[in-house]
Amino acid sequence: MGLETCGSCLSCLLIPLALWSIVVNILLYFPNGKASHAASYQLPNYVWYFEGICFSGVMILLLAVILITLECNMFYRCCRSESCNKTYRSFISIVLALLGVAFSAYSCIIFTLGLIQGPFCNSSHGWDYIFKDTAGGYLTDYLAWSRCTEPTNIVEWNTILLSILIALSGLQLIICSLKVVAELKRTLCGTYSVFVQAGIL
Repeated sequence: MGLETCGSCLSCLLIPLALWSIVVNILLYFPNGKASHAASYQLPNYVWYFEGICFSGVMILLLAVILITLECNMFYRCCRSESCNKTYRSFISIVLALLGVAFSAYSCIIFTLGLIQGPFCNSSHGWDYIFKDTAGGYLTDYLAWSRCTEPTNIVEWNTILLSILIALSGLQLIICSLKVVAELKRTLCGTYSVFVQAGIL
């Protein structure tokens, strides 16, 4: 019952998560607040996938706005029958929530792979992914971080921002999954109640 009554709350939670995802992803383009590395394309390849901006950002934001619109009472005026309207609304909400699950899951996977791969930085051997063969082991080997000489503190910068993006997309994934469950429960229970009423009549 809680999921059904708080469906709009779940949709509203997606908005700040999407906005934060966009902001954090943009910060990845400016290590230490400098744009010089982005201009010379000295950034990790996963940054150019725009997951935090497009998928867990703009797309999730659009889905959240549409879901909130569907839950407004004014949406009932678009159909003649309220029961028919509720059925279509639940179906559309389920499809949108499933898209949200796909977008957030994809983003979470890419962010995780980017964190495991490590930053693109300058070392004694030139610009390269010097931690790509460590399978993420560099994350606990703090002494190895000093091998990246440029950009300054790039390992810390990428690790913190990617961890935040993983957390944001993970929360989006959970919320969208709960939204699917809530709408399925609402649809199935509503259909069951219609069958019961029809049987009584």
